[in-house]
Amino acid sequence: MTSISHAKISIFGITQLQRHDPLMVAWFSALFPGFGHYLLNRYFRATLLTLFEFTINTLAHINEAMVYSFTGQFELATSVLEPRWAFGYLIIYLITIWDSYRSAISQNKMAELAEFENNPIHRVEILASDIQHLERKKPMVAAFYSFFFPGLGQIYNHRFCLGFYAMLWWWFYLTITGLHESLLYLMLGDFQASHALLHPQWLLFMPSVMGGATVEAYVTAIEHNKLYRLSQRQHLCNRYGNTKLKIINQEGVMK
Repeated sequence: MTSISHAKISIFGITQLQRHDPLMVAWFSALFPGFGHYLLNRYFRATLLTLFEFTINTLAHINEAMVYSFTGQFELATSVLEPRWAFGYLIIYLITIWDSYRSAISQNKMAELAEFENNPIHRVEILASDIQHLERKKPMVAAFYSFFFPGLGQIYNHRFCLGFYAMLWWWFYLTITGLHESLLYLMLGDFQASHALLHPQWLLFMPSVMGGATVEAYVTAIEHNKLYRLSQRQHLCNRYGNTKLKIINQEGVMK
């Protein structure tokens, strides 16, 4: 049986086994399908799920119908909703939440096995196109970067593909919603022009993307710090585990 390692360092970043609260993972999948799987480092299916969310949500006008429902315009919400896409969207949306919850439970078990086996963690990977390495991160800095521009926190955490993927989509949302222009008109006091620029279907994606990217960057930085400390512990135990040096604590007792 193949042994389980804590993490793998590659050109795409650091992929690791880590413990998660399954309910939190399920909540992120409900926030935006694919985000829960990103927390679990399952990038391929997470990326496909985010593309599914964007495509089917747009075809069904889910976000637009939600905005009209929130503002009490129920007839308008009903008229824009496309049932041909909405029913399929609902089924896949619910199964995605369940799959992320189930995967989190399974991954917690694998993380426990990895801790038990305690295989060596490679701290540096020198590649032809990049150098990846473990280092201490500041979680608040990662969250700060992604809050102001989703994707920057992921780049700070050395998750370059995920970071540039998030930045590309954020630029797309900024462009198609006209958010920056709308904010400019708002600061100038032209509320009518500011409101006219915004489109509810695209705008409703943005809070989920910003919140998901911020929390993912924060959680990943914390987990990378745990992995860094574990690798340091392994290194020190391997290097000085057989030394005859005796350390005396504050009570005068030799360890």
